[in-house]
Amino acid sequence: MTNPFLTEVKIDKAKWEITYKNKVVLMGSCFVENIGGKLNELKFDVDLNPFGIIYNPMSVSKSLSLLMSDKSYSEDDLFEHKGVWGSLDHHSRFSSLSKKETLSKINTQLDQSGENLKTADFLMITFGTSWVYSHKKTDQIVSNCHKFPAGVFNRFRLTVDEIVNEYEIVLQKLWNTNPEIKVLFTVSPIRHWKDGANGNQLSKATLLLAVDQLVNEFKDKCAYFPSYEIVMDELRDYRFYAEDMIHLSSVAVDYIWNKFSQVMIAEESLKLSSDIQKIRKAMDHRPFNPASEEYRKFINKNMELISNLEKNYPHIKMDKEKEYFTNALSKFSN
Repeated sequence: MTNPFLTEVKIDKAKWEITYKNKVVLMGSCFVENIGGKLNELKFDVDLNPFGIIYNPMSVSKSLSLLMSDKSYSEDDLFEHKGVWGSLDHHSRFSSLSKKETLSKINTQLDQSGENLKTADFLMITFGTSWVYSHKKTDQIVSNCHKFPAGVFNRFRLTVDEIVNEYEIVLQKLWNTNPEIKVLFTVSPIRHWKDGANGNQLSKATLLLAVDQLVNEFKDKCAYFPSYEIVMDELRDYRFYAEDMIHLSSVAVDYIWNKFSQVMIAEESLKLSSDIQKIRKAMDHRPFNPASEEYRKFINKNMELISNLEKNYPHIKMDKEKEYFTNALSKFSN
């Protein structure tokens, strides 16, 4: 039934569907963390943001190129700022007080994700902004400013042609490395308010135009999921935002995830993910009487569900869930 109180974004079933047998690499803005987090929670095989959160298309492209190269980071690639060692190519989650630890985290992830990209079935890219920061000293666009003074960087907005030209090159390189990988583009619905209201709109428009051109040029291997449009047209209400009025609320993330899963995930895998979600929700259950026979039956029921899942889908690991209910059950014998 059509809802008369909103303009619904119609989304066709995807040309290719994600299953539990697929490997998915996700890269880009914090919105991709929302979708990737859901996939990871439901036990899909995902590699989420191997460079950390990245907002602009050029930095995502550079990260992809680095994953397809033989590069290892050295001390010369790091900076030290206020006692913290980090990389301008990486999010601050890779930074630490130890130069050795920072390099270890960066290179370990680089090796692991480089191998994953070679065998992945899907690459999901989410662009957040077309505004970029270029380091004045090196003239390189950075992935993260790491709270350096604004005067260290030049700031400008990419053009549609700059983005398209960059991705025509990096996508061909990707398909030379992994000919079967499919690319799903999204534009983050999260506003970059520091760009200003008009600056944010111009930025998103640039991204949308660039992605549209790429998807039309590479129809057989690229697709687009309208996360931006869902928020702008279906969820145009501040109750769907977090307290900062910028990021999305959990309700909005769940809404978009439901739309995504219905068109992007195969029916059998969707059913399986629903079973896994039930077990995950059961872990959040807080019994009125933890010593009751009813709660013991509840635990045993979920242990049985986990056992059946592991038997029927041995490639899906339920170690954390099994440990949780095993520990809960052990309290009855203490």
